[in-house]
Amino acid sequence: QVRLGEGGGGRGEEGGKKNLSCAASGSFFSINAMGWYGQAPGKQRELVATITSREITNYADSVKGRFTISRDNAKNTVYLQMNSLKPEDTGVYYCKFRIQQRRLWPEEDYWGQGTQVTVSS
Repeated sequence: QVRLGEGGGGRGEEGGKKNLSCAASGSFFSINAMGWYGQAPGKQRELVATITSREITNYADSVKGRFTISRDNAKNTVYLQMNSLKPEDTGVYYCKFRIQQRRLWPEEDYWGQGTQVTVSS
């Protein structure tokens, strides 16, 4: 069974930094795309950043130049370095991995449990 464990959330100040991490555990054949999604209070979950297995990255316009996504394949981990935090970055951040559990099986999406980030002005 695949599980994703997140960490690094908490309170921060405007202009500050946070570094989120998400690691996969369990048995699987490969991890392909990884991503972070944010859900602000009262709003839908939205894409923040993604990174492919070839390390091609994509960012929401609202975080370009401030957030950096990276991955460590040896640790089955994705990171989100959050710089120049703004109050509007407040929300629950979820990681998502696209995983192939067995060779020739179809890929499936797995979600982390979410980690709260609260930015005060």
